[in-house]
Formats: sequence, C-alpha cells, structure tokens
Amino acid sequence: MPRRGENIYKRKDGRWEGRVLKSPGKYQYVYAKTYKEVREKKKLLQEDISRQLSINTHIICDAAKEFTAWLNGDLASRVKPSTYESYYRCIIGYVIPFYQEKGNEQISLQTTSEFSCRINNHEKFSGSYRRKILTIYKTALREIMKGNNECDNILNAIQLPRKITAEVQVFSVKEQRKIEKAIIQSPDKRCLGILLCFYTGIRLGEICGLKWEDIDFDAGTMVVTRTVSRIKNFNETKKKTVLFIGKPKSNHSVRKIPLPDFLLDLARELNMESSEESHFILTNTELPMDPRKYQKLFQKLLIHARVKKRKFHAIRHTFATRALELGVDIKTLSEILGHSNVSITLNIYAHSMYEQKKKAMGKLNAMYVMHTETALLAVTNSVTVA
Repeated sequence: MPRRGENIYKRKDGRWEGRVLKSPGKYQYVYAKTYKEVREKKKLLQEDISRQLSINTHIICDAAKEFTAWLNGDLASRVKPSTYESYYRCIIGYVIPFYQEKGNEQISLQTTSEFSCRINNHEKFSGSYRRKILTIYKTALREIMKGNNECDNILNAIQLPRKITAEVQVFSVKEQRKIEKAIIQSPDKRCLGILLCFYTGIRLGEICGLKWEDIDFDAGTMVVTRTVSRIKNFNETKKKTVLFIGKPKSNHSVRKIPLPDFLLDLARELNMESSEESHFILTNTELPMDPRKYQKLFQKLLIHARVKKRKFHAIRHTFATRALELGVDIKTLSEILGHSNVSITLNIYAHSMYEQKKKAMGKLNAMYVMHTETALLAVTNSVTVA
C-alpha cells in the first residue's frame, strides 16, 4: 500500500517506486532501494517539472516579431520555393497585420480563436483559400510554440473550415474534338503540347518543364522530372517575379508515362527541328516556357475552337475522365497522374467513378434479362414438345 498522498509504493522485488504527475494523465517514475531515497528523488523531480512548467508556459508577447522570425529563419531552405511563397503571402498578408493590431499583440487562446473566426467569416475568401490560410497559420504556430505547455490548447482553437470537394471541370468529348482540331490547324507548334496534356494528364508546369531528353522514342515513354513555376523574387533585384525550375509537386509526381503512338509520331516530327536534346520542348531553347504565357495561349485556342473558357487544369481532369470511361483501372490511372495514393484519385473523380458504376450495373441488368429470357424460352420449348 502507498503512504497516503505520496504515490510511493514498495514493489515485489523489494525496491521502492514513486510517481510524479508530469502532465494530465501522464506520469514519470523514480526508483530507489529505500523509501527515504525515493521520496527525495520524487521531490527533486517535482521541482524540476515545476521549473520547466514556469519556463514553458511563458506568454509570447510580440507575436508579430515571432512570425517574422519564423519566416526569415531556415524555412526557405526546408520547403520548395513555391511553398515558401505561399507561406510568405499568408503570414505577411494576414497573420502579421492581425497581431500588429492593438490588443492582439500576444499569442493566446483568445487571439488564436479570434484570428480563426476572422478568416472563417471572411466573405471574399473561398472555402479552400480559408483552409489554406489557417493551415499555414497552424503550421507556423506549431513551430513557434514548440515546447510551450499551452501549444496543444492553442492549436486546437484553430477551426479549419469543412473541406468541400468542388466539382471538377471537364471538357466533353465534342469540346475535346474541337480543341484537338484547332491544335492541328494552328500554325503555332507550341499548341501540340496541349494535345500531349490531353493524352497524358500532365500538369501545366510539367509540360513547360519537359525537355526532348525526357522522351525515349525507342521505348515509347516520357519521364516527368521537373516543373516550371513563376514565383516571387525574394532577391533584391528589379524583377518582382522569376521563373523557377524545380521538382514536381511530390515524389510520386516523378513518373514515367507510356505515350500513344500518334503522339510519338508528332514528337518525332518536331524533334527533327530541334538541335539539342537538352532544349525545352515548347521553346526549343535552353529557357522554359512561362506557364502564365502558355495559359494565355490555351485561352486563345479555346476562343478559336469556340469552346467555353476553362482553366488549363481542366485538361488533366478531362484525361482522367476519358481514361475511366475507357475502363482504365484506378490504380494505373493514379500512377499516371502522379497521385501519392489511390484514395486521392477516387476522391477527385468520384463523379466519373459513379458513371462507371452505373454502366457496370447496367451490364449486370442485361445479363439478368438475357438469362431470364433464355430460361423462359427453354420452359416454353419444353411445354411445346410435350
């Protein structure tokens, strides 16, 4: 039995054991040969925990300064430049201005809840953009408050908006045919890159980063190893933005894609005009195509084809939808798209999967009808013979 209120026990092996409450529901144990020794160890441990609590529960008074220091620390070296730009715009545009307001200088449950409510109630922000801001805010807070005893409580005060999967934009088969016809008729050979996207599902930045050396004409494959994006220029130069050539969205986005024969034939024709394997396909130079300019080229093509304006990413969704309609299995499609797991593909293209399910059930219905009619015919024939 323990001595009253002391949480000190004598174990079966003869040793004494004491325990100290470190945090709600969590204990730390000390051991000794005698009761006196374990009581002394327990006292020292309690003093140490109390001292740590007084350090870790300090109030962060100058929150704006802490967020600025987080941005200017080693963050830029730990994340992709495009990711850092998103963090920068969020912290500089929304978080720091909030904590510079009178009464909001400290990081506390109250200010955290207030910022969360302000972003969630912002009418001009879409649900996905609200979620993005608060996710970045939470990431920054987690690192700034690392080791602080109030960290978990403060992070729990951030209420992320419910994630709603928006309906993806997809070109109909008729619209796709119009666009393809406009591509073939266009004197601008760069438009053929759009055709490549329609039949491989690669992203805008990935087609801009594609080089001739990425296509293996013998194997009939294409590898995606880089992406191009325009990001804020954080160096002190006249240019506000710069083109950045980096790795694709994730490790799974680095992938090898088999190419249809007609695309290989078109690529061979274009490749004959190229002098260097290291040149980018769209520009046929050492410099890549600006994604923004290629987006504008795509919009002009839609006008020429008399097709409703949509984002470039609709091409990727169209590829996935056509693939599902043709019976391509979800695992294969997921790998071609470069998704990290099949569930992402399933969540995005649930509408297309539903259409596939309807077709499957239609086939089962046809099978039932056929079998039923065959059985009835057999019975009828038997009666007639009799």
